[in-house]
Amino acid sequence: MTIIIKKCTLEDSRQLQEIGYETFNETFKDQNSPGNINAYLERAFNLEQIEKELSNKFSQFFFVYFNNEVAGYLKVNTNDEQSEEMGDESLEIERIYIKSKFQKHGLGKYLLNQAKDIAVESNKKKLWLGVWEKNENAIAFYEKMGFVQTGTHTFYMGDERQIDFIMSKIMI
Repeated sequence: MTIIIKKCTLEDSRQLQEIGYETFNETFKDQNSPGNINAYLERAFNLEQIEKELSNKFSQFFFVYFNNEVAGYLKVNTNDEQSEEMGDESLEIERIYIKSKFQKHGLGKYLLNQAKDIAVESNKKKLWLGVWEKNENAIAFYEKMGFVQTGTHTFYMGDERQIDFIMSKIMI
């Protein structure tokens, strides 16, 4: 088993778009209306949006490869690019997306460790993320990794208001 993490560039935008569509749709389509899923996918994963995010100096994307195949990706944000006001000492993990066929191989942990490494290198004192209150598997994973719920925020899936738990971990 070979696992490699590689920083993404603008040339990776189409592949990021495809993985975003695939993984988000697989994870959330059964719990949301098709109209709301499609509206979110079009807004969050259109090519122009992906390229804008890739070009932002406060956001970074990383592919994770499993046996030489792209299995998913990580997106982290710092400073003003964070989706909530958390301050300059925080790093947001906005996305950890793993294709379904690669889940249960520990890849999420590798990507989480990549985020921790970035936080340490950047002198950040806190990691945080938002996770949908109904995504029990993800919540359990983050709790296992030492995150605790520290708040909530609103997330819109199309026109439906949903609640995300804000989970944080203090870097020591």
